[in-house]
Amino acid sequence: MLVGSRHGRFFPALVALALSAAASAALAQSATEPPKVPVVQPKAQAVTNYVELTGNAAAINSAKLIARVEGYLEQQHFPDGAVVKKGDLLFTIQQEQYKAQLIQAQSQVQGATAAIDYARTEVARYRALVKQEAAAQTEVDHWVYERASAEAKLLDAQAQVTLAQLNLGYTEVKAPFDGQMSKALIDPGNVVGGPGQQSALAEIVQLDPIYVVANLSEQDLLKIRANLGQARLTLADLVKVPVDVGLQDETNFPRHGTLEYVAPGLDPATGTLLVRGKIANPTRDLLPGFFVRMRLPMQRGTQNALLVPQRALQADQGGQYLLVVNKDGIVEKHYVQLGEQFGGLQAITSGIIANDQVIVGELWRSSPGTKVTPQPTPIESLSGTRP
Repeated sequence: MLVGSRHGRFFPALVALALSAAASAALAQSATEPPKVPVVQPKAQAVTNYVELTGNAAAINSAKLIARVEGYLEQQHFPDGAVVKKGDLLFTIQQEQYKAQLIQAQSQVQGATAAIDYARTEVARYRALVKQEAAAQTEVDHWVYERASAEAKLLDAQAQVTLAQLNLGYTEVKAPFDGQMSKALIDPGNVVGGPGQQSALAEIVQLDPIYVVANLSEQDLLKIRANLGQARLTLADLVKVPVDVGLQDETNFPRHGTLEYVAPGLDPATGTLLVRGKIANPTRDLLPGFFVRMRLPMQRGTQNALLVPQRALQADQGGQYLLVVNKDGIVEKHYVQLGEQFGGLQAITSGIIANDQVIVGELWRSSPGTKVTPQPTPIESLSGTRP
């Protein structure tokens, strides 16, 4: 009983001692194992370098609608602010007097035509009588003159018909292009189009498509020209250059168009070059005067670059760098040159290669020279958005 009792007292102590030894061994082994860090391989992709500008939107067409004939403004055919199509009737000016002038001019055409027919008949008749020595040559000459005079009056009458038709057409003010109307500036019942009166009836602005205008600095211009091999874009090349646009509260550049115009020279006052793009604006939410962000490509084609998550970038006095795990599992610092950003990815133009394992997490445990265990991670799961 005493022996058994002694073994019973020492057995728990032996078990505790064994467990403590095992835990110490596990901790010692854990301390010697390199820490695990997530890594990605750079994503190789053709990318384009861009220059970003700040500019503003501008209407492609805008016009003040002026009455071109005098009369009472009879009717407004659109609600204020309406979107209209080219050729839509907007205003009507009283038409009665212009219809009467057209009828009067048409009657003069008929009278001149009748006079020509009569003169031609008389010329033929008197020429026959002259041959029979029954009339003098002066009678023939008289009717030849009357025929020429009637022909001249016909031309004048036809011109009066054209003018009368134009004036009658001016009584209907129509939309010169697709656009959005302002409010009416003159109410029906007022006399418009009087001598010296140039008051606008309303204004119309084309909003789709719309211009985006910015000024390119001389430094950016020289960079673009260098990437183009100092070549100047032809007009055919110009309309193929893409322009990406975003509003101040929009992420990235969701609106797309093409370059439409580049000024022939720098503005000497500002040292900048005016550039203008054209983009679609079907919802008409982009209005003239809005500030916009513009992005233009800096070269004709694309160049190869390696993309890495932006979270992997670090910086010190030497510049931007990435931590890379080499083939022996040792962390190395690679200083890099940056390109453009594409969503959550950063283009790297130099400093790494496609097979490098870039550390994207546990950066505090990954100082240069330390040994780590890389854990491959899909780059798409880290970028957030695709480039």
